[in-house]
Amino acid sequence: MNKPKIDIYTKFGCGYCFRAKRLLDGKNVEYTEHDITMGGPKRDEMLERAPNARTVPQIFIGDLHIGGSDDLAALESAGELDSLLAG
Repeated sequence: MNKPKIDIYTKFGCGYCFRAKRLLDGKNVEYTEHDITMGGPKRDEMLERAPNARTVPQIFIGDLHIGGSDDLAALESAGELDSLLAG
């Protein structure tokens, strides 16, 4: 089974972004970070994928919108994150 692509939209100096990336790093998974500090096309892309998102990070595993850092941590606490990351 192919592992899903992981995207995380972040801003410079965001503690919640750091926390989410640290959790993903601890899982030894590859992810693509999109820095939207200055806005631009990646911010627009994030809003297309998650129209109501107004905070960062915004995390996607495959096409599934996970939400933010707290949502990612909740999946980990519930024991559900590993299966999502495995695909």
